[in-house]
Amino acid sequence: MNRTRPMAFVTQPGKIEILEKPIPLLGEFDVLIKVRASTICGSDLHIFNGKHPFVTLPVPVGHEVAGEVAEVGRSVTKVRPGDKVTVEPVLICGHCNYCQQGNYHLCANISFQYRQGQGGLTTDFIASERWVHVLPENLPYKLGALIEPLAVAVHAVGLANLKIGDNVAIIGAGAIGLFILQVLREAGAGIVFISDIRDFRLDLALELGATEAINIKKMDVVKQILQQTGGMGVKKAFEAVGLESTLNQSLRSIQKGGQTILVGLFEAETISVPANLFVQKEISLTGSQGYHWDFQRAIELVRVGNLELEKMITHQFELDQTQIAFETLVDEVQNAIKVVIMIK
Repeated sequence: MNRTRPMAFVTQPGKIEILEKPIPLLGEFDVLIKVRASTICGSDLHIFNGKHPFVTLPVPVGHEVAGEVAEVGRSVTKVRPGDKVTVEPVLICGHCNYCQQGNYHLCANISFQYRQGQGGLTTDFIASERWVHVLPENLPYKLGALIEPLAVAVHAVGLANLKIGDNVAIIGAGAIGLFILQVLREAGAGIVFISDIRDFRLDLALELGATEAINIKKMDVVKQILQQTGGMGVKKAFEAVGLESTLNQSLRSIQKGGQTILVGLFEAETISVPANLFVQKEISLTGSQGYHWDFQRAIELVRVGNLELEKMITHQFELDQTQIAFETLVDEVQNAIKVVIMIK
């Protein structure tokens, strides 16, 4: 008898439907995971709003998952039934020049599980053992689901080639900005400025170790950073919003020879930037695409570091409440950071 599983789909902008989908037969190297927790990503919100630049509706949502191994293919050696795991949700060709060099995040044919019909807001998730990572046994499932966005932050901070004591700005105190903040603290950053338009996010940022939190509705973030750094600006900036205005703020906040790392996903296809700044200040702009070899680093950070993942989760729902969960995230009154779906 064919087995099925419930899976959350965005079928039209603003609408979630739970659809029954078949559970494929396990391949030789496949792992079947009983999902216990799945958190909602910012890219999921772009899909929910019908504005994701690379996705056409209808499409399943969710890719930040943690669960328990239920079954394994006959040649699987990395995990066994009962293991607590998370999943790196990429799909790559393995043959292109980028994959051959180990830069699989730049794969010429890269895709993601949800774009190929399997979302993480489900009860049963199948992945190749290569992409399944064992979690510390004492880590709750809901925190294990945060390894994926934490890996995004680890990758972005790695691209900055940070030196101990470097002053940094984070433009955007959403979930990714707050994960970047925590990784920067572990990496030895100096002064860390963070900006946003919502005070509750900025309050949390201060709890998590930001030096100064700036509400851009109340003050000019660039002017504030320049004043606090003797007119120099910061060495590194991270853009974690995805707007023309915030990218420009990040570029104007860095000192001569500085670097902005672009993490935010832009709904607009084209934007304007102050092009002459790149020459006048000899600054650089670096894009950050997902992760590669960063899940292992993220898990180790959780194992030995001082990250405060629990504070990131503000709301919890069950699978049949996924519509409410997404509406909570887009409702500014709810003060949501990370929303987790717990799956029985």
